[in-house]
Amino acid sequence: MSDAILFAVEEGMARLTLNRPARLNAFNADLAHAWKDATAEATSRADVKAILIDAAGPAFCAGGDVIDMATTMGASSGADITALAEVINAGIRSLTESAVPVVAAAHGTTAGGGLGILLCSDYAVVGSRSRLGSLYANIGLTPDLSVSAQLAHAVGQRRALQLVLQDRLLTAQEAVEWGLVAEAVDGEDAAAEAALVRARGEEIARFWLAGAADAYGQAKRLVRSQPERSFVEQLSEEARSIGAALETSDAQARVAAFAAASASAAAKKAG
Repeated sequence: MSDAILFAVEEGMARLTLNRPARLNAFNADLAHAWKDATAEATSRADVKAILIDAAGPAFCAGGDVIDMATTMGASSGADITALAEVINAGIRSLTESAVPVVAAAHGTTAGGGLGILLCSDYAVVGSRSRLGSLYANIGLTPDLSVSAQLAHAVGQRRALQLVLQDRLLTAQEAVEWGLVAEAVDGEDAAAEAALVRARGEEIARFWLAGAADAYGQAKRLVRSQPERSFVEQLSEEARSIGAALETSDAQARVAAFAAASASAAAKKAG
């Protein structure tokens, strides 16, 4: 795995750390290919039941590396950028199409394509100092890395348009209010806050792992894949999925424990 992403698996959790802090973790070719490889491995391993995406340095992800684009403009073309975006898209699809829940710990700034990386998580945590936005048009470009595909689903079409049609960065509070992220944590300074965001992200992943990890994963899959089906088809898939879940040893043990606890509580109340 390239040093552009740090990858580790520990006790069922895969951690993917964007690791180009000097460029605010903006994507160049190295990070794009490392991202594709890391997400493919994380979502294909049987021992991975939760994924955490975080980042080194002062920001989560500034999108594409504009400085790299500018310095290689004479040697690259629009087709090259399209091809590179498709490499990153493969990683986004690995995450969004998997039955593994993903949490993003997105401290600092998230902008441009970084917003798409955040949106491919199922639960996002930011810091109170965090800022999130599109900003593509500032350099004459259009949304990529799933921003146009996922942003409106997350916050609604009107708010998505407000974000992509304005030179605007949402505050952490606005991002929570819009439903773009789940929560914001506060630290005494930027470094402390970044550490707290990472810690909270890991806490969420550990919560999934400590519970019915496979059931959380299948719940994520049902919600994420719903747009592919009609309402009737989704009902059928829900019915199939809950039946399959009941056949697992984990669900059978949990159902039995719930029934025993309920019976014990009823006996105590009756006595």
